[in-house]
Amino acid sequence: MKTSDYPLSAVPASRRKGLLSTTMVLLGFTLFTATMWAGGSLGTAFTFGELLWVITIGNLLLGGYAAALAYIACRSGLNSVLMGRFCFGELGSKLSDLLLGFTQIGWYAWGTATIAVLLVQTTALPGWLEVPLMVLFGMAFCITAMIGYRGLDWLSRFAVPTMLLFILISLYTGVSDIGGLAGLVGQTPSDSMSFAAAVTVIIGTFVSGGTQATNWSRFARSPKIAVIATLAAFCVGNGLMVLTGALGALIYQQADIVDVMLAQGFVVLAVLMLFLNIWTTQDNTIYNFAVAGCNLLRTPRRRLVTAVGAAIGTLLAVGGMYDLLIPYLVLLGTFIPPIGGVIMADFWLRHKGRYPSLETASPPAFHWVGLLAYAAGSLAAYLSPLLPPLVGVLVAVLSYALLLRFGAATAFRRCGCSRPPA
Repeated sequence: MKTSDYPLSAVPASRRKGLLSTTMVLLGFTLFTATMWAGGSLGTAFTFGELLWVITIGNLLLGGYAAALAYIACRSGLNSVLMGRFCFGELGSKLSDLLLGFTQIGWYAWGTATIAVLLVQTTALPGWLEVPLMVLFGMAFCITAMIGYRGLDWLSRFAVPTMLLFILISLYTGVSDIGGLAGLVGQTPSDSMSFAAAVTVIIGTFVSGGTQATNWSRFARSPKIAVIATLAAFCVGNGLMVLTGALGALIYQQADIVDVMLAQGFVVLAVLMLFLNIWTTQDNTIYNFAVAGCNLLRTPRRRLVTAVGAAIGTLLAVGGMYDLLIPYLVLLGTFIPPIGGVIMADFWLRHKGRYPSLETASPPAFHWVGLLAYAAGSLAAYLSPLLPPLVGVLVAVLSYALLLRFGAATAFRRCGCSRPPA
């Protein structure tokens, strides 16, 4: 815990990481049990061949979005909330801090409650232990996040290969139980869902996380490493979780890997999977909250903000508010992707692929081009019946380009110039 992981500055070159480290941390983030629940809604709505196409396309779109932000993060050494100072302004960036921080603390409360409830159910512990377990896990899960990137790296190097092995064992058993590949292919859908709706579900599973994965991709040694690691996490890792949930629902009528493994008789593996799956996402989640909180409060005391955030998340879990938060958090997921769209447009169109030094830059209090573009993207995503996250990003980028061009043209007319710059 010697470093603070640079919550208010760029990651220096001396602290950058290689492909293995970056990939493991990002995979630990995306191997998330809630993603399997989303996959469960797809498993009974498509044939096996159609399911593979849906999962491939949805995760390619999700991975492409996250990888585009990862490239910028690695080039600049900044995460999304720090880049927000350039695209939204010094005070305007606090909007993204609040949105990103609130969603993470809500998911932390959900994960803390989930592991306590499932552990009691799985091991037949007395029900009164749920609250003490929530307190225990709520504070314990933040320890690796308090250590920082190194703590997340240590845990992920052990947990990710272990979880992947458990998932492959479970998938092999499931395919055998249904009669092999021929049995899978022969299954007929019992529910219905449009292709566009299914892709929207897949993108929605982790698009908020993709916006904040810059917290770790900025540590990559090169943009190539950042992009490859992000694609591995959001295409392969997230795709595997969606597929696992879909097949679990299709074969056992259970989307969660823990429930599936219990049905298969792997009780010990199920308990281990529960711990590793929740822990590797919880510490990343509270790390995200701390980074957003540090930028919001302009404090470098990341570990203190981490501990405070964990305490708030634990209180929400103990108070039962996590059940009420989920629909609201999903709704907020509609308003987060446009943040990434504005960041990309601002980096490439306004700053030409290179930010000035954060220490010497003097951004305005409010960068209205970015704020208005974000508002347009959010509105479009909220009203769109088709792929809201993708629509939100595209409209935010287009709006930023038009507003930037319009603003430049207005400024040149006022100074008497004949035409705006190219």
